[in-house]
Amino acid sequence: MSTLNRKELRQKIHRRIRRKVSGTTERPRLAVHYSNKNIYAQVIDDTSGRTLCAASSLDKEVESSGANVSTAEKVGSLIAKRATEAKISAVIFDRGGHLYHGKVKALADAARGGGLKF
Repeated sequence: MSTLNRKELRQKIHRRIRRKVSGTTERPRLAVHYSNKNIYAQVIDDTSGRTLCAASSLDKEVESSGANVSTAEKVGSLIAKRATEAKISAVIFDRGGHLYHGKVKALADAARGGGLKF
């Protein structure tokens, strides 16, 4: 029996989620990822393989650094704003193998507060 480290375990969970979750043109996929330094969110149409809009903690509008809950809230509201500008109102949430807790939950709640439905 082989042991998996945290990154391999998260990737295994993410592959299992991606077998079930796929973004369409009507409901694209809101993919969330974070590292130790930054938080990233993308709205992806999997049928055409295109990223429709994206936001991260590296954007100038976020004005905060670090991968924490307050930064995740700002990224969530920014991705919701950019998605509504791109005429996207409903998405499918992809937590990327991360637990729905803390940063991921804060980003999701902020995106819902910004007008995205999922």
